[in-house]
Amino acid sequence: QVQLTESGGGSVEAGGSLKLSCVVSGDIHGEGFNCMAWFRQAPGKEREAVAGVGDREATTYADSGKGRFTISRGSARGTLYLQMNTLNPADPAMYFCAANRLGRFCDGADLVRPGYWLEFGYWGQGNQVTVSS
Repeated sequence: QVQLTESGGGSVEAGGSLKLSCVVSGDIHGEGFNCMAWFRQAPGKEREAVAGVGDREATTYADSGKGRFTISRGSARGTLYLQMNTLNPADPAMYFCAANRLGRFCDGADLVRPGYWLEFGYWGQGNQVTVSS
C-alpha cells in the first residue's frame, strides 16, 4: 500500500524558514509518481495548492508562495521537499504532500485552480505549520 509520509513542520517566527519533506513508500510495482505537489488547508478554508513538480521537473507555484517557496524532488523520485522562506501570518495551515501517477496533473495553471486537489488520490497525513508574529 502506497504511503506518503511528511515531516518538517512546526512553529516559526514570521520571516523564518521551514523545510517540509515527503517520502513515498510501498510503491511495490515501481510505477512512480510523475506529479507530486504540496497543498495546504487552513481552518475553515478550502484545500489549496502551494506548488507542484511534474514532467521534466517543471514546477508550478501558487501566487502565495512565488519567490518564497521552492519545491524540489530528491535524487530518488519518491522524495519531495518544500523549502519555505519568509513565512508570514498568511501561511499557517496543515500542509499535505500529494501525488498523481500522471505528470500532466502538475503542469500549468490547473494545479492552482480551486478544487483541483480532488485530482490527487494519494495523500500524506498532513504536517502543521504555525507562524508567530
